[in-house]
Amino acid sequence: MANLIIVCGPQAVGKMTVAESLRDKLHYNMMMNHDSIETSDRIFGFNTPAQREFNAIFRKTAFDLAVKHNVDLIFTYVCAFDIKGEWDYLLGLKDQFEKNGGHVYFVELYADLETRLKRNETPYRLARKASKRDIEWSRKNILADAEKYRLNSLEGEQFCENHIKIDNTNLEPDEVADQVIAKFGLTPVEKDEKEYRFGV
Repeated sequence: MANLIIVCGPQAVGKMTVAESLRDKLHYNMMMNHDSIETSDRIFGFNTPAQREFNAIFRKTAFDLAVKHNVDLIFTYVCAFDIKGEWDYLLGLKDQFEKNGGHVYFVELYADLETRLKRNETPYRLARKASKRDIEWSRKNILADAEKYRLNSLEGEQFCENHIKIDNTNLEPDEVADQVIAKFGLTPVEKDEKEYRFGV
């Protein structure tokens, strides 16, 4: 069976660094949302029909293979909680992993807008995400999406039983990861480092 940890939250909240900390502590494999975005962008161009289709195929194939080969996986995602299709997509992932005996854990991060705008310009983020290197565009994108969508859950709104919501405005990624691990009683997988972070 394969477990799935979904690290969710608005742009530049810190999903990638929290996911990386969870990966290194638990020895889970990791697919951030930008792995498929940056790859499909390089091949088919930014936000073209072919790019969007390849992005979806990339992710679906990764999830299918994780379940097939019992690979515990961490996935980062920006969810618009006010759009039903977003919930349906995540619930579909939940069903896929749970039907095969795995567990799904939902880690929701939130931070104030000022903090996110600062994090949007950090060298590490820009090095890992080519599409964010146009800082003026990415800043406008963050502000526009904050106005247009609800990117965090409401009080009492639960995606699943294993849902934790953490304000990481003033927390380091390792502190967030430790909270998640303690909350759900997660233990590291016995796996060689090359199996879960090769090439990182």
